[in-house]
Amino acid sequence: MTQTSENVTWLTQEAYNKLKDELEHLTGPARTEIAAKIAAAREEGDLRENGGYHAAKEEQGKQELRVRQLTQLLENAKVGEAPAANGAVAPGMVVTIAFDGDEDDTLTFLLASREYASADIETYSPQSPLGRGVSDKKVGEDAQYELPNGKLATVKILKAVPYQA
Repeated sequence: MTQTSENVTWLTQEAYNKLKDELEHLTGPARTEIAAKIAAAREEGDLRENGGYHAAKEEQGKQELRVRQLTQLLENAKVGEAPAANGAVAPGMVVTIAFDGDEDDTLTFLLASREYASADIETYSPQSPLGRGVSDKKVGEDAQYELPNGKLATVKILKAVPYQA
């Protein structure tokens, strides 16, 4: 998945379906569950000192924020194919780079938005300095990106393959 502008997010069909399922859960069973928690906590008495009530309301707020995020994301989504395995770096690809010409000092990451992030692999946004630097580069090419201190870092693209969830 990648955001190509402020409003459009490209998604694979699989990612779109996953996010849509999450939205349906949050607006259905999860909403009912949190409403029941709030009602039960409300019956306990004084709301000013009711930790269960405040925790449930906070959980409800986070859940509704996620609903708004998903709704906006899906409304502006363009569903397309996974990137081609042609050796060019693109969003939705697992990329392996070597730092400063040292092929032993490598980093493998998924180039995608945070919606794809998982505990299995580090994820870098296509809009990040590293993401912008490696995008559209081919295996074997060098890429440069700006470090937080303003200096440029050079990396070599060692591998770029489509992400398999």
